[in-house]
Amino acid sequence: MEIVFTVLILMLAVALSGFATSLLPAALPFTLPLPLPLIQIAIGACLAWPGFGLHVTFDPELFMMLFIPPLLFADGWRIPKREFFMQRRAILLLALGLVFMTVGALGWFLHAMIPAMPLPVAFALAAVLSPTDAVALSGIAGKGRIPANLMHILEGEALMNDASGLVALKFAIAAALTGVFSLRAAAISFVLIAVGGIVIGAAISWLVTSIPGRIVKLSEDDDPAAGVILTLLIPFAAYLIAERFGCSGILAAVSAGMMMNFQSLREGIPTAARIRMTSTWTMIEFVFNGMVFILLGLQFPHIIGRALIEAHHDGLQQVGLLLGYVAAVVVALYGLRFAWVWVLRWVASRGAAKHGVANAVPGV
Repeated sequence: MEIVFTVLILMLAVALSGFATSLLPAALPFTLPLPLPLIQIAIGACLAWPGFGLHVTFDPELFMMLFIPPLLFADGWRIPKREFFMQRRAILLLALGLVFMTVGALGWFLHAMIPAMPLPVAFALAAVLSPTDAVALSGIAGKGRIPANLMHILEGEALMNDASGLVALKFAIAAALTGVFSLRAAAISFVLIAVGGIVIGAAISWLVTSIPGRIVKLSEDDDPAAGVILTLLIPFAAYLIAERFGCSGILAAVSAGMMMNFQSLREGIPTAARIRMTSTWTMIEFVFNGMVFILLGLQFPHIIGRALIEAHHDGLQQVGLLLGYVAAVVVALYGLRFAWVWVLRWVASRGAAKHGVANAVPGV
């Protein structure tokens, strides 16, 4: 019963956060647009405070399995395919070039700042910090806050940079454990992880939508409910199968969503069924996105409590040093991203890649 009550409380918190986004700006004496995820994190922190005492154990594997596949599937489904193809160069320059550059530069920076941290370990930490997160981007950015052209590029980058970050992390850990690094093996592994995930996700989505039409498109009496339920299983199947074969489950979920969008138009799924699927996935995306940020908020009091205990034992000087490290890493991440984009714009302005980079980075 405790699990049932916890789920109901989380769903109620998600619903209240939706109302809060429209009520809070009107109640404040000044204009301050509050992103929905920040409100949800605050609600989660309040629920976990001793007065309420709601505690949910954070299981990273369960979190990745339950929330990430459907959210990325929904992002892949709704991302504009034409714009995604038009901005493919900019997306690849950010999802691949920027991530690998950040891993290398930030890794050396961390090693120089903290000499006790071995270089492979610094590269591993940089690989974790480098890729942007698709769920956080769609939640924080919202709709209409960023120009559409730039938003398409950022969404594409966030959806596609998993493979580069994953490969960098994998080989940084291997180098830390064995002291050996192979660029050729890393390149082959990157291709297998990325292409394998994309192919598996697209294949599963294609197979499901190619099942005889009376199963996927419509059930008896023209009720599309059975087909809609089947689409709910696609991201989980794509993610699990891709991970089982050592490929990127995240890219598999994204490619499954993109293939689902393509197949829904190509296979002539009736309008009623598409409307039902769209409304269902819109609700799932809102609920799951909300739960992700509320669960993050629920961890805040525990994290703050542990930090205060550590500060009491280690002293303020050590805490200040750690905060300085964090601030330096944040500044370095922003600086590297700015430098990368500035270089791309400079190359474009010089006409070094008139039909490549110049057309690839509009709005970046």
